[in-house]
Amino acid sequence: MKLDIVLVEPEIPQNTGNIARTCAAIGAKLHLVKPLGFDISEKSVKRAGLDYWDKVEIEVHESLNDFLNKYKPEENDMFFVTTKGKHVYSDIDVKKSKEVFLLFGKETKGLPEDLLLKYIDKTIRIPMRETLRSLNLSNSVAIVAYDVLRQIDFNELESISKYFDDRL
Repeated sequence: MKLDIVLVEPEIPQNTGNIARTCAAIGAKLHLVKPLGFDISEKSVKRAGLDYWDKVEIEVHESLNDFLNKYKPEENDMFFVTTKGKHVYSDIDVKKSKEVFLLFGKETKGLPEDLLLKYIDKTIRIPMRETLRSLNLSNSVAIVAYDVLRQIDFNELESISKYFDDRL
């Protein structure tokens, strides 16, 4: 299964750098939807991703409409991650999916409300206390992405630690 992480109008370069590093570690494609709150060549983005930046496939889209026209939600397994989600992220079943898209909105506003209403049955959330606004974007991406990969037994990821093999 192919996993796509989509950041819609990300604002904080360090978050995007951390997410790029996560994408490199799990083999996910990173989509960046403009406008971006920074230049992807900024040192802070590169520093957060460290030496992983060149190990992630990145596709930049001029707008959310451009992304949605190219990768149609009606034709793809696409989930919209939001604190207002109808379903808990761990309730979705992607075991038979060929490709999964996880969309995350900008840090200050999330995904557009009209988009969430249009695809309400494809909205997912991470449970948390009601008194908090949200989790950090890079943490949210890691939580949901790793759960998607858990459903397919972390296919193509290292499953057994090799660290102690030659020590035992």
